[in-house]
Amino acid sequence: MKSNSIFKICPVLATFFVMGFCDIVGISSDYMQSSFGWSPTMTGFVPSMVFIWFFFLGIPIGNKMNQWGRKNTVLISMLITVIGMFLPLFIYSSVTCIIAYILLGVGNAILQISLNPLLSNVIYNQRLLTSSLTAGQVIKAVSSLVGPEIVLFVTLHFGEEHWYYCFPVLGIITLLFGLWLAITPIERESSTTVSISMSDSFSLLKNKVILILFLGIFFVVGVDVATNYISSKLMAMRYDWSAEKVKFAPQVYFLSRTVGALLGTFLLTRISSIRYFRLNIVLCVFAGFFLMAGFGAIPDLVCIGCIGFLASSVFSIIYSFAFQEFPSKMNQISGLMMTAVAGGGIVTPVLGFSIDVAGIVAGLSVILLCILYLVYCAFSIK
Repeated sequence: MKSNSIFKICPVLATFFVMGFCDIVGISSDYMQSSFGWSPTMTGFVPSMVFIWFFFLGIPIGNKMNQWGRKNTVLISMLITVIGMFLPLFIYSSVTCIIAYILLGVGNAILQISLNPLLSNVIYNQRLLTSSLTAGQVIKAVSSLVGPEIVLFVTLHFGEEHWYYCFPVLGIITLLFGLWLAITPIERESSTTVSISMSDSFSLLKNKVILILFLGIFFVVGVDVATNYISSKLMAMRYDWSAEKVKFAPQVYFLSRTVGALLGTFLLTRISSIRYFRLNIVLCVFAGFFLMAGFGAIPDLVCIGCIGFLASSVFSIIYSFAFQEFPSKMNQISGLMMTAVAGGGIVTPVLGFSIDVAGIVAGLSVILLCILYLVYCAFSIK
């Protein structure tokens, strides 16, 4: 790979680190619940404030990206994130925290819609693109792993009542990566002024493969966000772990997801994506069943880690399959697929309601149902 290409790829891949900031919603929702006295059902809507924007913005931003350009769209997303992250520092209340989550979600939605296609501006080989998308997920996973540590660091040094100080830390990191990308010259893709309606984009779902992949994105993000969300609550409810001790569960999940994505980055350049997808998701089903059974604290942590490890490359595999189906409509496909990321904001309220009504096992069953759809997705795609 030419050094000039590496010079352009590095800031693009580094920006995936900002993508992982939305995953602080898992650990920070516990602090919001404690600070404002919310119920589990109400707290279950916190991830919705972040992830529901993928549903509303996916297709419009995917279409507008044709006019704005992919790099400019990425920079706009980072500016929105920076604004949201500094807001609670000036006015702290449940309302400003909710607005911060909303702006984090809006920025993250626009970022994911535009950043994945931006990789194709600097990487042209299809197999390397799939591997690079997975590499981006590795960087995102590292960010997801570091995010809770930032929250814990802030609470340790400033007290749990100042947990929201983690927001400006994330804002500064976003600003630095945004400046790096802004000064990097990246050739813009050909723009178009052709107006594409919502119905035009949704009409792509008439293609059976695209529909299956769309729902695959919906449910794999649901598995990701829901497992992160439920992991600490599972250890507290089943084994009466303390507030400090339960934070270990999301860390196990994110560490396992990071290792799995890193391994996938290398393996996907050497073996068939579909075979890798099928093997991992079948094993993920077993991990889900064992987690529901509850054989003990350590086995449960292992199962949480296994779900993170085995599902870590699924998103990028499904995403690359969608690009291959319609390579000439990459922006449009990206917007449509990112609409499905709203699954993270829809599955968690269902999970939170299930826990309130029928207990932790009912919540885990929601995750297992999502995994079972992914099995169908893996074996339906030829």
